[in-house]
Amino acid sequence: MSAPLSPGEIQTALAGLAGWTFERDALAKAYAFKNFREALSFMLRVGFEAEALNHHPEWTNVYNRVAVRLNTHDAGAKVTAKDVELAGRMEKISRV
Repeated sequence: MSAPLSPGEIQTALAGLAGWTFERDALAKAYAFKNFREALSFMLRVGFEAEALNHHPEWTNVYNRVAVRLNTHDAGAKVTAKDVELAGRMEKISRV
C-alpha cells in the first residue's frame, strides 16, 4: 500500500511538473496536441509506462486533447509518489 503525500510534498512535486495542478485529491493536467493521431500516440506510450508501474491514469480524450487525473486508489484515492512518478513520465513522453 502506498502512503499519501503531505500537502507540502505535493506542492514540492508540482514545482517540477509544468502545467500540473492539485485538485480534488488528484494531480491533474490537460494536454493539447496537433491532432488526434498525436494524442492517441501519447496515450499509447503512456499506457506502456503505466503498465510497467502497475499504476493507471484516469483520463479522457477528445480529438487532440487528453485530460489526466492521477491519484492512488489503494491509498484512499490520495496522491502518492506513484502519481508523481507517472506524471513525470508523462511529461517526458509529451515532449517527444
